[in-house]
Amino acid sequence: MIIDLPSTTTSQVNSKLVELRERGGAVALGRVLTLVIVADDGAGLEHAIEAANAASREHPSRIIVAARGSRTAAARIDGQIRIGGDAGASEVIVLRLYGPLAGQGKSAVIPLLLPDAPIVTWWPGAGPAVPADDPLGAIAQRRITDSAAARNPVRTVRARAKNYVPGDTDLAWTRLTNWRAQLVAALDVPPFEPVTGATVTGEADSPSTELLAGWLAAYLRVPVKRVTTTTAEGIVAVSLQRPSGDIELHRPDGKVGTLTQPGQPARRIALQRRSVSEALIEELRRLDPDEVYERALRGLSLLRTKSKVISA
Repeated sequence: MIIDLPSTTTSQVNSKLVELRERGGAVALGRVLTLVIVADDGAGLEHAIEAANAASREHPSRIIVAARGSRTAAARIDGQIRIGGDAGASEVIVLRLYGPLAGQGKSAVIPLLLPDAPIVTWWPGAGPAVPADDPLGAIAQRRITDSAAARNPVRTVRARAKNYVPGDTDLAWTRLTNWRAQLVAALDVPPFEPVTGATVTGEADSPSTELLAGWLAAYLRVPVKRVTTTTAEGIVAVSLQRPSGDIELHRPDGKVGTLTQPGQPARRIALQRRSVSEALIEELRRLDPDEVYERALRGLSLLRTKSKVISA
């Protein structure tokens, strides 16, 4: 069910929620957190809401969408409440903010937060330079950005390293989980030799490639070379150098990777790009600071300068 509340106030939205609760039961029952989505009111907004709805099936939430409309329009709030089949396992409150109210998302969102529940703020598009300083980031325990959506993804992820605050995270980092798991597993079988160097190859503007290289540099404490390529999208290959031979994980098509290492048969591994909802589900599983992500950001300063460009 979708209920539109044009030219409304947060008080009226709250009253409508109470009415719905009394009429149809406790719609907030079992909600484990409030997920605040901050985005411009446009074509990509529904995709973000759909991803949040899918994530709510594992993490039942109250989803509050602060959709920033035209700043030159008259000041008003157009509200919308979605429950039941239109809201996954959650309840969705969409606040379209116009005119001066477009910059007042915090004052509109706070009256609608679930009491005594954790708050997670997510920017599906280009997020603020310092998420913790943003009014809607300051009220949250976790702040989720996606540097891949920025105009300059690599510059953005490097800026995150300088401005990191515990509780920050990035979906560009979450997309690396399968890559990291495969590399750790490869190092956990004989021969147990030290890694002497590493090379990470990917698109020049791939923030996930950058973070993977930073993670290896931070934890292996060996020289890591970041190589750019124009032959494929995202991360293409990782090579870990050891005395007996290299461990290589190569994904030329963006879907299936091949893992090769001395003394072991080559293995094909599913490494397709994770959907936004899959990455969001993983991030909502934790509300404490991600110390591994923090170390990966710190590791960016240890990378060797970009080497040759590999082209077709």
